[in-house]
Amino acid sequence: MTTKSTTKTDTSTDKPESIDAIVLLENDHAEVKTQFDEYEELESKSEKQALADKICMALKIHAQIEEEIFYPAARKATKDTDLLDEATVEHASAKILIAEIEAMEPDEPLYDAKVKVLGEQIKHHVKEEEGELFPEIRKTDLDLKKLGARLSKRKVELLSQMTPERE
Repeated sequence: MTTKSTTKTDTSTDKPESIDAIVLLENDHAEVKTQFDEYEELESKSEKQALADKICMALKIHAQIEEEIFYPAARKATKDTDLLDEATVEHASAKILIAEIEAMEPDEPLYDAKVKVLGEQIKHHVKEEEGELFPEIRKTDLDLKKLGARLSKRKVELLSQMTPERE
């Protein structure tokens, strides 16, 4: 007998209108966690830089869709300011590290340390979102499918803007 998981869905094959906002964000969290774990196993400087660049882009897009769309909707639905204020500050801190990583070469001192610390900060941020914020939002009447469609659409737009053109 095969059972199907109902907690996570593959957003790459779902129609945008069917994506639950929280599931979309949780999928992003899982993907970047896996990437941080993979980074720890790499030895090649060029592979580390390529993966760090991928992680940084994913985090910038994720933070932007949360800040533009998800957090304002969550703030309105929950009236919670503390969790959302903390999340916004955590994003600001992560953005500083991301900019530093992107400005560095992988053979420079502290490159690996900055990627590791960024991973630890993101892990903490994810734990708070998934453990506190998301359950609080699930209790509201926020239309998570509609919100998920907006997040998905914006994510695609940002990805196309941030991805360099291939020649």
